[in-house]
Amino acid sequence: MGTTGLIERVFAWEALDSRGTPTVACEVSLSSGATGTVIVPSGASTGRHEAHELRDGGQRYGGRGVQQAVRNVNDVLGPAVKGHDAGDQRGLDGLLREADGTANLSALGANAVLAVSLAALIARAHHESTDVWRLLLDGRDPLMPLPMVNIVSGGAHAGGAVDIQDVLVVPVGASSFAEAIEWSWRVRLATAQACEARRLPATLAADEGGLGPRLDSNRQALELVAEGLERSGLQPGSDVAIAVDVAATQLWRDGSYRLEAEGRTVDASGLLAEIESWCDTWPVVSVEDPVADDDWDGWSEASRRLGPRVQLLGDDLFATNAGRLSRGAADGIANAVLIKPNQNGTVTGTSDVLEQARTAGYATVVSARSGETEDSWLSDLAVGWRAGQIKVGSTTRSERTAKWNRLLRIEAEPGGVAFAGRQALGGSHVDV
Repeated sequence: MGTTGLIERVFAWEALDSRGTPTVACEVSLSSGATGTVIVPSGASTGRHEAHELRDGGQRYGGRGVQQAVRNVNDVLGPAVKGHDAGDQRGLDGLLREADGTANLSALGANAVLAVSLAALIARAHHESTDVWRLLLDGRDPLMPLPMVNIVSGGAHAGGAVDIQDVLVVPVGASSFAEAIEWSWRVRLATAQACEARRLPATLAADEGGLGPRLDSNRQALELVAEGLERSGLQPGSDVAIAVDVAATQLWRDGSYRLEAEGRTVDASGLLAEIESWCDTWPVVSVEDPVADDDWDGWSEASRRLGPRVQLLGDDLFATNAGRLSRGAADGIANAVLIKPNQNGTVTGTSDVLEQARTAGYATVVSARSGETEDSWLSDLAVGWRAGQIKVGSTTRSERTAKWNRLLRIEAEPGGVAFAGRQALGGSHVDV
């Protein structure tokens, strides 16, 4: 790159995410004239072990403003990386972490740090006249991810319409990403029609574009999606299957799990028994966060009971954190890891956790957040890192379709790009 790829200017401002909540936007300019711009996402269902997202507090935006994080970019992080070669991403991320000085980026804010890290990566791609996904391949072949697509939502994503957070479709039998998205679209439409047949309002109430009807039980959410699979004309199990994000940390109350929509409280064993019954009844291939993030005993039980039959996916549990993943791997906990850049705070830190998971034999799922933006860099990360799976949301709302559309564009490259398919799933259930 020579000296033409040096960071010359870092500028941040306050923008809005898909929920209308403030977030950090950042532009990194290089001495070559290339620029990279990002608007970082944020989550509604956030685990306590994630890197720290800095918020202002006070009255403005209900305390959710990010003016201090913006100032931290402009006044601290920008000067810290000025003159650094954008081609040295690891060195850049090291400077950002050093400027913050805390393990969880709580001094300057992970939202501030990630904004600079990602914007510099994108600026480098523009400088080299290439795509971000190509930069990340490091001599490997690209891989299109198998999508998980949100169909029915509850929990923190849909005002508690049901207790569990999401029921998703996984197009396990698709032969390409384009076919996978079309099949997912069919299931979502068919599930909306099932809602109408049951006189349930099929409104887009959920943060990620899924349907958010108020239901009498969590089981009914799976019944509804299962009916959508049947109505779609696709074959349940062989063409399309179900994934469930329980987000059980949100249900944790003093050592038990409170199912408000059903008016009952259960222990970890009771909750796992319920989830097992779902797996017995429907073609469930992935279960995310079936117990709370710090319920390690519950996770051990979940790994014994569910791990042999489904992809057992840790989100709040691992929080894209190397230390927590090391503990989980040592104890045989889960078999798949959700990868969220803003849980970690830097590009290389996130990629290191993904590689750590892969080395330990875990499946990896790159994931968006409920508070997303119009950016599509997440899709490039999933392809360039060969993650195998991606979880973005539903097939509606432009902050979601921006990611799907980017993947459709990548797959349309002359010569094609290999599609991961059902083999990317964790667990031992490939032949559901």
